[in-house]
Amino acid sequence: MENYEQVLTSLRRLMRATDLHSRYLNKTSGLTSPQLLVLQALKNKQAMISREIAKEINLSQATITSILDRLEAKQLITRKRSEDDRRKVMVSLSEKGHEKIASAPAPLQESFVRQFKQLESWEQSMILSSLQRLATMMDAEDIDAAPVLDIGDIDRPAPTLAHLTDKTTL
Repeated sequence: MENYEQVLTSLRRLMRATDLHSRYLNKTSGLTSPQLLVLQALKNKQAMISREIAKEINLSQATITSILDRLEAKQLITRKRSEDDRRKVMVSLSEKGHEKIASAPAPLQESFVRQFKQLESWEQSMILSSLQRLATMMDAEDIDAAPVLDIGDIDRPAPTLAHLTDKTTL
């Protein structure tokens, strides 16, 4: 196999692994990776404003608002106006949200981040520069992307289990 074929195969494996984990996460919890990250950000906090959540998980304010709307519709979070500053809306996990996060699998990037941090700094730099070069070679360096391993629009609603057929291989 040519080197370029091995690179393309590795890229496809990465995309496939991300897709399979996203399906697994949805099938087991009914959440998308970004929704799970928002719930995790809220897990150890009393309450946060959406701007703080956006900053903590590196997503835009608009994206967070869309995700929060979906989580609120599922009754996994609550929104309440701050008593100190009525302009602020505080977001917190509901009881149902606490239960959901306790039973949900970890996002794919958690394992990656843990292993990546264990690498020597020179190896981290080599991986980073190689991936940045690949993004340039694929004309993808200007595509807006969040540091979330997930497939599809980041603020999409989680598909229902009906979307996952029996043919889905996890």
